[in-house]
Amino acid sequence: MNTTATIDHLIVTAPNLKAGVHWVRDVLGATPELGGKHLNIGTHNCLLSLGESTYLEVISPDPNAPDPGRPRLFGLDNARQPRLATWVVKTSDIHRAVSGCTETLGAVEPMSRGELSWLITFTSDGSLLLGGVAPTLIEWQGKSHPTQRMRDEGCKLLSIELHHSEPERVERLLQSINLDTGRIAVIRSESEMPPRIVATIETGQGVKNLT
Repeated sequence: MNTTATIDHLIVTAPNLKAGVHWVRDVLGATPELGGKHLNIGTHNCLLSLGESTYLEVISPDPNAPDPGRPRLFGLDNARQPRLATWVVKTSDIHRAVSGCTETLGAVEPMSRGELSWLITFTSDGSLLLGGVAPTLIEWQGKSHPTQRMRDEGCKLLSIELHHSEPERVERLLQSINLDTGRIAVIRSESEMPPRIVATIETGQGVKNLT
C-alpha cells in the first residue's frame, strides 16, 4: 500500500495565546503569527511555518467565544502552561484511516476557519490519546493549506520523538494509519514516566528541541 499519511503540524496548547506565543518565541526564537478562530469549539490559534506543508499551531481557549457546550480538543480545558501536547497527521482518506487504526481516535467531524476547511478526529471527552503520543488525524478539503499563507521564519521540522512506556503499541498505531515514519522515532520510556513528544527543529539560532 502506498503511504498516504504524513506529519501535518505540531500542537502547542496554552491557557492563553499570549503565553503560548511567548513560550515558542523563547524556545525557537521565532514568533507565531495570528491564525484565527474556531467558532464551533471556542478556540483560537497562532501559526508558525516549519517548512513545506508543515507547521506549528499554538492553540488556546478563546475568552471571547461562547462556551462550546462540549470539551475542547487537545485537552485544552485543562491547559495550565504552554507545552508541546500532541501532533496532527494528514491523511488522504480520514474515514479509512480511522476504521483501520489500532486505537480509537474518536469521531470524524468537519471544521473550518475562513477559507480553510477540513475533517478532523475528536475524542468524545477532548482528551489526548496515549497522553498525546497518538496523533490526531486531519484531511484537508480542497487545495488550500495553512502553510501557503505563512511567512518564513527560518524554522524547519527535522524529527519527532515519541516517548511512551508501550512503544510497540505506538508503532502498531503508526503502521495502521499508513504513516511515513522517516522523521519519527518511537522510544521506550520508564513505566512511571508520562508520555511525551520531543520535536527537533532547525531555527535561525541553531537546532532546538521543543517538548
